[in-house]
Amino acid sequence: MSGCGNFYSMEQARIEHIIDHISQRFESFSPQLRKAARYVMDNPQDVPISSVRVLADAADVKPNSFVRLAHELGYDGYDEFRELFRNQLRKGSADFPDRVRWLQTIRQTGDMGQLYANMVNDAIGNLEQSFAGIDEASMRAAAETIWQARHVYVMGVGVNYTNAANFAYLASTGMNDFTAIPRPASTAIDDLSRATDDDVLIAITMSPYRKEVLETARFAKERGMKLVSLSDSFASPVITQADHPFIIHIDTSQFFPSSVAIIAVLETLLSFVVAVASDEIADRVESFHQHRHELGLYHED
Repeated sequence: MSGCGNFYSMEQARIEHIIDHISQRFESFSPQLRKAARYVMDNPQDVPISSVRVLADAADVKPNSFVRLAHELGYDGYDEFRELFRNQLRKGSADFPDRVRWLQTIRQTGDMGQLYANMVNDAIGNLEQSFAGIDEASMRAAAETIWQARHVYVMGVGVNYTNAANFAYLASTGMNDFTAIPRPASTAIDDLSRATDDDVLIAITMSPYRKEVLETARFAKERGMKLVSLSDSFASPVITQADHPFIIHIDTSQFFPSSVAIIAVLETLLSFVVAVASDEIADRVESFHQHRHELGLYHED
């Protein structure tokens, strides 16, 4: 078993290297190659099991685009490129027969049962796929960057402002210098006016990507700040320039994107920050809540 695990780790490392290479070259590609490249980055599990024609149909390009992409990346042909994916286990598709039967039972209750089953399936699937693409080492590296920062700014707009503010609020119960931006009556660029290369920006944006977040991320990198990014594609502008990128799956059968996996990854990231932090964090959190109890902010039974 350990041999299989080592083999899987090597194959996974190779796939991540290829995706990183594509990400670095992405802006130099033609529009058709970008579409092919985006599909490979977002769906690496499809490459070893699908014909080039099937991939081309899914990416809405001609089959030759994938051949040209392989050549652009330095491979003799598409077969050599695909061979590197062949031994990669499919990820994000764990088989849970009990869950499948449960959802099938729900669907049989009528239209609302179908809706309920779809939403549950989407939520669980987003969690599975998001965490399948994130390993402990990358989470720990981001946490250490955050803990070592002089100041941490957390940015999202729309629904992601709430997610950013929740992260900053929870972090502030045990640590200083966490700020959700943009602050009221301010702009995110203004909020970073005194930021330095000792600071970190956590940027959250999902497709369609908000210009305010992209511009703030660029501004942060220009100032030498470290960038931790949460987005839904390897081709997302905040991912391609991130020091610590995290791909989040947000699929849903409804008109709004799902925040389930975003919140879960942020909570996990915060738990890692606490884990790598100094010992006084636990005392600070306890003191924070003790102070609230003393002020009578909680209902006491």
